[in-house]
Amino acid sequence: MLNISNIRETIELLYDSKTTNSGSEFRHLFGQFIDGLNSGLIRAAEYHDGEWQVNNWVKKGILLGFRYGKLKDYSSDKLFSYFDKETIPLKPLTINDNVRVVMGGSSVRTGAYVASGVVIMPPGYINIGAYVDKETMIDSHALVGSCAQIGKRVHLSAGAMIGGVLEPIGSMPVIVEDDVFIGGNCGIYEGVIVKSGAVLGSGTILTSSVPVFDIFNERILRATSNHPLTIPENAVLVPGSRPLQKSGFAGQNGLHLNCPVIIKYRDDSTRDATLLEVSLR
Repeated sequence: MLNISNIRETIELLYDSKTTNSGSEFRHLFGQFIDGLNSGLIRAAEYHDGEWQVNNWVKKGILLGFRYGKLKDYSSDKLFSYFDKETIPLKPLTINDNVRVVMGGSSVRTGAYVASGVVIMPPGYINIGAYVDKETMIDSHALVGSCAQIGKRVHLSAGAMIGGVLEPIGSMPVIVEDDVFIGGNCGIYEGVIVKSGAVLGSGTILTSSVPVFDIFNERILRATSNHPLTIPENAVLVPGSRPLQKSGFAGQNGLHLNCPVIIKYRDDSTRDATLLEVSLR
């Protein structure tokens, strides 16, 4: 049974000490910490009292693994060579985890939670601290960055990028809730929250610095100093553009800025178009 309170307290003390030396006590504690991340008992962000909250100490624990770990040769042979910190190897998946990792170059780093029924198509990558819930599809060339939180039955289409974050410590990781469909070559970065049931059309890019134009409700969604950019439930987004200026150099040359646009909210026809094929499971 993990003593999460003790793990958290020790991580906080070690992180603040700034020491670069580690002993057997840290190795044992870090092993428990990684076990907690791998099992989903420890998470970089959690939903409490109606909002997502960052567990800063979890990021500190991951950073301690980089601080204390020594570079190790994990090469399987001369043709497949790779090197990483000995504190952070590949995730120890087995057939009993019921995760489909299709052959062809995919990797899951230890400290990432991957639930039963997840499918990872090659080459996909899930980084440390990430949480990927049941029956989610990670398609080819898709990335789940460090500490990103992915819900149930999410579809990350080919080339989709879910940004990661370890520093600054207090920064919100990207959150993608249940039943979200993310089209090919989409990118979600800088702590954006995508609520349940949303659909991102191919090529949609979401960051905290770019507003989202909701033409259905005639409003503009923005991040603030206190709240990340949040995409509403069941919103359907596509890439858009807006004029940079009406006059001056930009106006004379017809320059536009990219901007995401909510064109509608999910209905039965959208649901039918974004259903995952059960046969792929």
